[in-house]
Amino acid sequence: MSDGTPADRFLDAAIGLLRRVREEEAGAIAAAGTLLADTVESGGRLFAFGAGHSSLPAQDVVYRAGGLALMNLLAVPGVVGIDVSPAVLGSALERVDGLASAVLDSSPLRDGDALVIISLSGRNALPVEMAQHARALGIKVIGVTSVAYATETASRHSSGTFLKDHCDVVLDSKIAVGDAELTLDTVPAPFAPASTVVTSALMQSMVATAAATLADRGVEPPLLRSGNVDGGHDWNARIMEKYGDRIYYHH
Repeated sequence: MSDGTPADRFLDAAIGLLRRVREEEAGAIAAAGTLLADTVESGGRLFAFGAGHSSLPAQDVVYRAGGLALMNLLAVPGVVGIDVSPAVLGSALERVDGLASAVLDSSPLRDGDALVIISLSGRNALPVEMAQHARALGIKVIGVTSVAYATETASRHSSGTFLKDHCDVVLDSKIAVGDAELTLDTVPAPFAPASTVVTSALMQSMVATAAATLADRGVEPPLLRSGNVDGGHDWNARIMEKYGDRIYYHH
């Protein structure tokens, strides 16, 4: 471990991971952004899903100033964030076979849409089944995960596969198994997770690529503006009216 305070060490670790992502995932980010742009241009809808703390990067791109207005959150009751009580129930639900299919079949997702599935480990039944079933329905799937888990852990899905095995595009966050960047002799367990920082950066990079790709094609990207800048509410109202049939958090 390098010298410096724990804060310095964590920030150095996060910066290192972001540099790796920039250098090693550039092609995948471009492909994911292009997939989103293709979906928007062809009239499809965009959705993002994550369970537990993986829901945070999903929520970060929904109804977000500077983000695509068409990105909707696919919510699975009991697994979005840690709002369920007890919190361990959310972890248990991620391992339930059949839940993802029931959610998708009850959702507005359809052939021609795109779904971003975020799962750090990619090993639980919920993200694996969701990716499998989504693709069977004709939905394009972008997986955001740590590929390291597929070689260092066992799948918890009956197929023995991981999220990465059922995606049109995979973004690898490079997070080490365990998601803890620091150790100290005086602390009995590794600590300081960086997955949220890196995964959120991947998500925003992908969305930025989509917006720029649409603009390059002569299509105005359906972006939201901050409601705290003059004219922001009027701008957003125009976008909501134009794309209202593809936005599900507004009704």
